[in-house]
Amino acid sequence: MKNDLITYTLHLADNALILGHRNSEWCGHGPVLEQDIAITNISLDLIGQSRNFYQYAALLTGNGATEDTLAYSRDAREFKNCLLAELPNGDWAVTVLRQFFFSAYQYLLYQQLQHSSDTQLAAIAEKALKEVTYHLRWSSEWVIRLGDGTNESHQRILNAIEDLWMFTGELFKPAEYEPEAAEKGFGVNVALLKNDWLQNVKTVFEEATLPVPDENAWMQTGGKNGRHTEHLGIILADMQFLQRTYPGNEW
Repeated sequence: MKNDLITYTLHLADNALILGHRNSEWCGHGPVLEQDIAITNISLDLIGQSRNFYQYAALLTGNGATEDTLAYSRDAREFKNCLLAELPNGDWAVTVLRQFFFSAYQYLLYQQLQHSSDTQLAAIAEKALKEVTYHLRWSSEWVIRLGDGTNESHQRILNAIEDLWMFTGELFKPAEYEPEAAEKGFGVNVALLKNDWLQNVKTVFEEATLPVPDENAWMQTGGKNGRHTEHLGIILADMQFLQRTYPGNEW
């Protein structure tokens, strides 16, 4: 059970870290100052969540593992984040839609994870849920603003839907370690979250005057099992550069 718990915790950590890193790329480049600060704060929230999960995974792992070694010394094949989290930022529409899709998922996930049989995971989820509630509200408002805005903003969010929808199915397709985590009580059965997630998406899209794509369309998968796009390797090359160049250094 210990190895299963470590794997599951790393999956949660990797999701938050990679999406947080992606959002951090907007720092200083947001469309207006207020939203630059907002997306940067969301990235800090996500990285903070990842730290909590990595610290717990390091404690479980032992053998000198730390949050830094887990984040900076693992190769792309060892990361278990969903593909959606690692995709390039694109324009503002892609970024906010990606955040909306993921926050709507995280909101439901952390609601259930609060009841985990593992008290540490439950505590992390309870704290993170307060942050994700804001992320979901913020991203929902932006999807509505773009969808029900100008012709250009409407077209941009349509393009974003076309680019991102195929990556949403993986959120609800359990990786090999997730059913066991749910069965043992410390994890969540993500397949059971799909209907509520779809309902939330439909509600926001209706207000944004956006069509909801076919929920049964073909979906990209593999990230949760270590099969990633080329984009993750680029992220890690940037994020892990200092630690790999100067191993063991602290600053």
